[in-house]
Amino acid sequence: MDQQRWQKLVDWPLAIAALAFLIAYSWQVIGELTGTAAAIAETIIWFTWGLFVIDYVVNLCLAQQRWRWFYTHLLDLVIVVLPMLRPLRLLRLVTLLAVLQRTAGAAFRGRVILYVIGASLLLVWVAAVAVLDAERGQDGSIQTIGDGLWWAFVTITTVGYGDFFPVTSTGQLVAVGVMIGGIALIGVVTATLASWIVEMVGESDKQEEAATKVEMEVLTSEIRALREALSRS
Repeated sequence: MDQQRWQKLVDWPLAIAALAFLIAYSWQVIGELTGTAAAIAETIIWFTWGLFVIDYVVNLCLAQQRWRWFYTHLLDLVIVVLPMLRPLRLLRLVTLLAVLQRTAGAAFRGRVILYVIGASLLLVWVAAVAVLDAERGQDGSIQTIGDGLWWAFVTITTVGYGDFFPVTSTGQLVAVGVMIGGIALIGVVTATLASWIVEMVGESDKQEEAATKVEMEVLTSEIRALREALSRS
């Protein structure tokens, strides 16, 4: 089995695992679970984490250029190795959806906008839950899911009011990820808009060229007819 075939086989199972992780992790953090419920959520979290460990190892083994694949997928390594970063693994779901729906032209552009919105909402939720997990019980201002959602929203939009902010190292690390994600999403929107403008200008130029060509053909025909009339006279 080659790496491409492996990735096709595991894409949907990993997406389902990522969604299961998101639900279990959110349930665990927001619900402040104890007892059996906490054990169930923790089991789901570690089980899905194990699936991503297996996926990483198999991809590394199947890669034709292992060293190149290794240093181009350092983020995957960090997510697998450091359990405190495991919420970031949910961003893989956004990437997977974009890959599955990859097309070209105007249809692709419409899907880009759709998935930018979806990715933004998913990133806001994941960041809110992750920062709440890191900050609750500390001396910071983020102590409820509402606080986390507001902080994530103003951070991803690069507004940053400063009324809520993380004080722990893990929370600040999540903040860095949200900032980078916000900049990237703005870049996608800008690039999509620029692409649309360039395409519209290109189509306008093509229409003008076609009209000019028709006019030239008509003018050539008229000149030819005039020459024939003059030659007969």
